[in-house]
Amino acid sequence: MRVMITGANGFIGRELVKRLLAGSVLRGQPIEALLLLDQELSGLPDDPRIRRHFGSVTDAALIRRALADGIDVVFHLVSVPGGAAEARYELGYQVNLQASLELLNQLRNCNRPPRLVYASSVAVYGADLPSRMDEASLSQPKLSYGSHKLMVEAQLTDLARRGDVDGIALRLPGIVARPRQANGLKSAFMSDLLHAVAAGEPYTCPVSPQATAWWMSARCCVDNLIHAAELPRGSANPVQQLPVLHLSIEQVLDALVGILGEPRRALVSFAPEPELEALFGRYPPLRTPQAKALGFRHDGSANALIRNALNLSATRSSRRVVPTLAGAPL
Repeated sequence: MRVMITGANGFIGRELVKRLLAGSVLRGQPIEALLLLDQELSGLPDDPRIRRHFGSVTDAALIRRALADGIDVVFHLVSVPGGAAEARYELGYQVNLQASLELLNQLRNCNRPPRLVYASSVAVYGADLPSRMDEASLSQPKLSYGSHKLMVEAQLTDLARRGDVDGIALRLPGIVARPRQANGLKSAFMSDLLHAVAAGEPYTCPVSPQATAWWMSARCCVDNLIHAAELPRGSANPVQQLPVLHLSIEQVLDALVGILGEPRRALVSFAPEPELEALFGRYPPLRTPQAKALGFRHDGSANALIRNALNLSATRSSRRVVPTLAGAPL
């Protein structure tokens, strides 16, 4: 089993690498080679199965070399995040759209169709969403990032129809808790809130307590990525909206202080930014019966989300909980 991960040095990529190395098996076969592609690949495990391919996903020759000896499964995770893609359109266009289409084209020409798991995004839905949504809801992106994700979904769906690629696109919600660093994500407040409260630091939230979003931990996200790779060929539609936790900032804060202690509530103040809240703080309930029937899942509860995102002890006593982040910075 030969597996490739683009964006392997990213937040989700590093977690996926660790999980695949620990599990050692994918689709019922031992993982013989894990091909990691990114511009930097530092701090990853020293494992003989790892093959490092340094460079940009926009380099078609690099992709061709990585695929030269054959591939069974590809996790395509690399992207320029929404805010950065909006500010630097050309970069977002090259990475999020052109490079993804080039990868699909190269996979189309493989001797046998590989399984492709593509990390799409709920950004395809846009803003001003209806009061309730399900898996048939219309996609009307309001950012270039979402538009490019939707275009790649369309190409993946067409190649899956033709039998050229055994592909599945997963629309990911807000994944927490991302590192506290400039990453171009307009939704970074979702992770920043968790980090600040866990560290006992003051935090000014840029959306109101009533702001609602779709949440998932990195641990749960990786579970779903691997599950998508394991699904039998032809068993699922090429585009899947993952189940999400629909939670307000107030509900997340309640879960945080319930685990870490009530005094931490006072650390959080609010200075809502209307434009930001309109884009990322007015998500409605989202029904996903098809995805759930296929075995995809969310974290289960706000408490489980917090524990999974911050790798907290399962104990309910705030005096016994020591908040630590999972592994090295992701």
